[in-house]
Amino acid sequence: MRLAQKIGRMRRTDAASGILLVSPTALYAILLLAAPLATIFAFSFWTQDYLTIDRSWTLANYRTAISEPIYGQLMLRSLWISGAVTASTVVLAFPIAYFVSFHVPPARKSLWIFLITIPFWTSYLIRVFLWKVILGYNGVLNSTLLGLGIIDAPLTFILYNANAVVITLAHAFAPFAILPIFVALEKIDRALLEASRDLGETRVTTFLRVTLPLAMPGVVAAVLIVFIPTIGDYVTPRLVGGPDGLMIANMIQTQFLQLNNAPMGATLAVLAMFIVTLVALIFVGLNRRFLRRQQ
Repeated sequence: MRLAQKIGRMRRTDAASGILLVSPTALYAILLLAAPLATIFAFSFWTQDYLTIDRSWTLANYRTAISEPIYGQLMLRSLWISGAVTASTVVLAFPIAYFVSFHVPPARKSLWIFLITIPFWTSYLIRVFLWKVILGYNGVLNSTLLGLGIIDAPLTFILYNANAVVITLAHAFAPFAILPIFVALEKIDRALLEASRDLGETRVTTFLRVTLPLAMPGVVAAVLIVFIPTIGDYVTPRLVGGPDGLMIANMIQTQFLQLNNAPMGATLAVLAMFIVTLVALIFVGLNRRFLRRQQ
C-alpha cells in the first residue's frame, strides 16, 4: 500500500508530469535519430567483404579514410562548396528579409512570406532539373546571351562543375535563410533604432551597431540551417556538378550502393559529421566573440 501511495504521489508531481509529456518525444527521437547514428558509428569500426560483414572492431577504415588523398579532396571540396552556398545564400537572403520586415506594410508581410515559400511547392528534383536546363550548353542563359550578342560562344563554366552546384543549392535553400533572419528582424524593437538615430547615429552605423547585432541569432540560424544540409547533399552534385562538382556525400553513396562497402561509407559519414560539428562550433564561438565586442 505504501509503495502504491508513493507511486501515486510521484505521478501527481510536476516533474513526473513533465517526464510523461516528454517521454513520447524522447522515445521518438531515440528511435529515429540516436539509434541510426549509433548504428552508423558501429558500422564504421567493422569491415565488409562483399556480403559478409566482419564485426571485429578495427580502425582500418579510419586509417584508410585519412590516408587516401581522394577522401580528403572530396571533404575539402564539400566544405568549400557548402561554405560558398551558405555565404551567398545568407548575403542574398538578408536584404530580402530586411525589406520585408522594415519596408513592407504589416498587412502584406504574410503575402510576401507566402511568395517566398512558393519554391517548396515543387519537387526538389524538378528544381534541380530546371537549373540544368537554364545553365545548359544550349540552355536558357546561353541562348539569351547569344541572342543579345553579349557572348560569341556558349559558356561552359556554369554547368557540370562546382559553380553549378553552388547556384542550384543557393536557390534551393534561399527560403531556409530568409525565414529565420526575418523572424529575428521582426523581434527588434523599433524604438531602439529611433533612439540610435536620435543620438546622432547614421542609418549605416545604426544598422551595423544595432540592427545587425540584434539580428545575429537569425543569421546564425540561417548559416547552420543552410551549411549542415548542403554538405550532405548528393543529388545536386550528381545531376549538375559533373566530375569536378562531386562532394563527400557522393562518395558515401558510392560506398554504400555501388562498392558494397557499408563500413567505409559509415566511416566517411562519421568523419563528415565530426568535421561539420567542429566547423559549426567554431562559427558559433566566433559569433559570440563578435557580439561581445559590439556590447
